[in-house]
Amino acid sequence: MTISRRQLLKTGTAAAAASTLGAPMIWAQNIKDVTLRQFGTGVSNLNEVAQKVKEDLGFTLEMTALDSDSVTQRAATQPDSFDIADIEYWICKKVWPTGNLQAMDVSKIANYDKIVGIFKDGKLTPESVIAQGTAPHTVGFTTGPDGTDFADEQTNWMTLIPTIYNADTLGIRPDLIGRPIDTWAELLNPEFKGKASILDISSIGIMDMAMVCEAMGEIQYGDKGNMTREEIDKTMAIFTEAKQNGQFRAFWKSFDESVNLMASGEVVIQSMWSPAITAVKSKGIPCVYQPLKEGYRSWGGGIGLSKSLSGLELDAAYEYINWYLSGWVGGFLMRQGYYSAVPETSKDHMSENEWGYWFEGKEAAEPITNPFGDVMAQAGEIRDGGSFEDRMGAVACWNAVMDENQYMVRKWNEFIAA
Repeated sequence: MTISRRQLLKTGTAAAAASTLGAPMIWAQNIKDVTLRQFGTGVSNLNEVAQKVKEDLGFTLEMTALDSDSVTQRAATQPDSFDIADIEYWICKKVWPTGNLQAMDVSKIANYDKIVGIFKDGKLTPESVIAQGTAPHTVGFTTGPDGTDFADEQTNWMTLIPTIYNADTLGIRPDLIGRPIDTWAELLNPEFKGKASILDISSIGIMDMAMVCEAMGEIQYGDKGNMTREEIDKTMAIFTEAKQNGQFRAFWKSFDESVNLMASGEVVIQSMWSPAITAVKSKGIPCVYQPLKEGYRSWGGGIGLSKSLSGLELDAAYEYINWYLSGWVGGFLMRQGYYSAVPETSKDHMSENEWGYWFEGKEAAEPITNPFGDVMAQAGEIRDGGSFEDRMGAVACWNAVMDENQYMVRKWNEFIAA
């Protein structure tokens, strides 16, 4: 028998009320009928997570994976089409002001105190310098339960509950390049003409471009995370010239495209994501996530809740968030090269060897596998870029939505069409 959402909300709200009065069994019986609709990018909308939710919490999580631009559009324009938005912080900057998401009460988040500082005050350590761009803490809090603004400091109300993040850099094929690579500037080196690629998502791609232009000494930005029109024009001019000279083999939008370009050898240096490197390596093809002297471009994502979520379904969503930060998902994500917002709970779901390799930058004592059993590293290997502190401590910028965002997107589209 299937239950309609309206029936479920009626019974669910009553059950939720009963549970707060000390009758959790009614809640537990009803929760198995709950279905929550989640969407986001393929990075974290994983069937394995939905299966584990069913197993551990009893309700159904329906997941849809989309590209970043489609995620942004859906969250901003179709509030009734989802319950949970699994989105990046730069996307939050575009979506939060629409009022389509509800503020989340941090007192309901069991592991709030263990969330890394990056998401609270922007600092990994008290000495850290906050990187340019849309740093998660700048859009992570709102002023109250009905806020549509961003608070300048921690409040009791979060816009997203952070879940996943990483330090991104260029992926390279060391076997085809045959020499050391240590700077972002190499992306435009004519030596790689026709064999370079950049991703076609403007808010991310523009930051990769800025890292390259700065490394080349062509542009000194006031704040590359919030460029002036003049800086945008200069940046696009440099990349358009390179494009017209045949530097780029392709522009990719999806994870699979980036993997195929690299695995085939059509591309030897490009913007990449950590698990895409992992996917290439799992095919037995050499691929390195190359640490560069200028630092990393970082990104972070979190879970947002639809404004219309209430009653039993809202209770189930909070239950899901607390489960998400309790360790199993963190371990699953960390085995692919990502980081968990609450790393210490993930440790219980990883072997000492895995934790040492992925988090502490230690030499692998035995082969390292991803969650699917593919070998990622052999005994004796060290993670590209080293430990969590080394990698996240060398973040130069975050993916960004600028004040001149509309102008930037227009110029980006002109660049892709050029």
